[in-house]
Amino acid sequence: MHDKKKLCEKIASLYPDLGACGINLAVDFDADKKAWVVDLKKESHQLKHFLEPADADTCMAGKQCVALGLEIAQLRKNIEGKQF
Repeated sequence: MHDKKKLCEKIASLYPDLGACGINLAVDFDADKKAWVVDLKKESHQLKHFLEPADADTCMAGKQCVALGLEIAQLRKNIEGKQF
Protein backbone atom coordinates (compact mmCIF):
# COMPACT_ATOMS: atom_id res chain seq x y z
CA MET A 1 0.00 0.00 0.00
CA HIS A 2 1.16 3.54 -0.73
CA ASP A 3 1.95 6.24 1.77
CA LYS A 4 -0.87 8.83 1.67
CA LYS A 5 1.55 11.77 1.76
CA LYS A 6 3.53 10.42 -1.19
CA LEU A 7 0.35 9.66 -3.16
CA CYS A 8 -0.94 13.17 -2.48
CA GLU A 9 2.37 14.67 -3.60
CA LYS A 10 2.34 12.55 -6.76
CA ILE A 11 -1.22 13.63 -7.66
CA ALA A 12 -0.26 17.26 -6.99
CA SER A 13 2.77 16.87 -9.28
CA LEU A 14 0.65 15.34 -12.07
CA TYR A 15 -1.97 18.10 -11.70
CA PRO A 16 0.02 21.13 -10.47
CA ASP A 17 -2.89 23.58 -10.74
CA LEU A 18 -4.87 21.71 -8.05
CA GLY A 19 -3.16 23.32 -5.10
CA ALA A 20 -1.19 22.05 -2.16
CA CYS A 21 -1.60 18.84 -0.20
CA GLY A 22 -3.49 19.47 2.99
CA ILE A 23 -5.03 22.68 1.66
CA ASN A 24 -6.91 21.98 -1.58
CA LEU A 25 -6.03 18.30 -1.86
CA ALA A 26 -6.31 15.52 0.69
CA VAL A 27 -5.76 11.78 0.29
CA ASP A 28 -6.83 9.05 2.72
CA PHE A 29 -7.38 5.31 2.48
CA ASP A 30 -10.97 4.12 3.07
CA ALA A 31 -10.62 0.60 4.50
CA ASP A 32 -14.34 -0.14 4.03
CA LYS A 33 -14.28 0.69 0.32
CA LYS A 34 -10.70 -0.57 -0.10
CA ALA A 35 -9.88 2.53 -2.13
CA TRP A 36 -8.07 5.83 -1.77
CA VAL A 37 -10.30 8.87 -1.29
CA VAL A 38 -9.01 11.94 -3.10
CA ASP A 39 -10.74 15.03 -1.73
CA LEU A 40 -10.39 18.19 -3.83
CA LYS A 41 -11.62 21.61 -2.75
CA LYS A 42 -11.48 24.77 -4.78
CA GLU A 43 -13.47 27.84 -3.79
CA SER A 44 -16.98 26.59 -2.94
CA HIS A 45 -16.58 23.44 -5.06
CA GLN A 46 -15.64 20.05 -3.66
CA LEU A 47 -15.00 16.70 -5.29
CA LYS A 48 -14.45 13.31 -3.68
CA HIS A 49 -12.98 10.67 -5.95
CA PHE A 50 -12.40 7.03 -5.06
CA LEU A 51 -9.11 5.87 -6.52
CA GLU A 52 -8.78 2.11 -6.76
CA PRO A 53 -5.45 0.63 -5.59
CA ALA A 54 -4.51 -0.33 -9.17
CA ASP A 55 -5.15 3.26 -10.30
CA ALA A 56 -3.04 4.52 -7.39
CA ASP A 57 -0.23 2.24 -8.61
CA THR A 58 -0.50 3.82 -12.08
CA CYS A 59 -0.36 7.31 -10.58
CA MET A 60 2.65 6.44 -8.46
CA ALA A 61 4.39 5.09 -11.58
CA GLY A 62 4.19 8.64 -12.98
CA LYS A 63 1.34 8.07 -15.39
CA GLN A 64 -1.85 10.10 -15.52
CA CYS A 65 -4.71 8.94 -13.34
CA VAL A 66 -7.33 8.79 -16.10
CA ALA A 67 -10.57 8.62 -14.09
CA LEU A 68 -9.26 11.19 -11.60
CA GLY A 69 -8.13 13.42 -14.47
CA LEU A 70 -11.63 13.37 -15.98
CA GLU A 71 -13.19 14.37 -12.67
CA ILE A 72 -10.61 17.12 -12.20
CA ALA A 73 -11.49 18.45 -15.66
CA GLN A 74 -15.18 18.48 -14.71
CA LEU A 75 -14.38 20.27 -11.45
CA ARG A 76 -12.45 22.92 -13.40
CA LYS A 77 -15.43 23.45 -15.72
CA ASN A 78 -17.77 23.78 -12.72
CA ILE A 79 -15.47 26.36 -11.14
CA GLU A 80 -15.28 28.30 -14.38
CA GLY A 81 -19.08 28.11 -14.75
CA LYS A 82 -18.91 26.04 -17.93
CA GLN A 83 -21.10 23.14 -16.89
CA PHE A 84 -22.53 20.87 -19.57
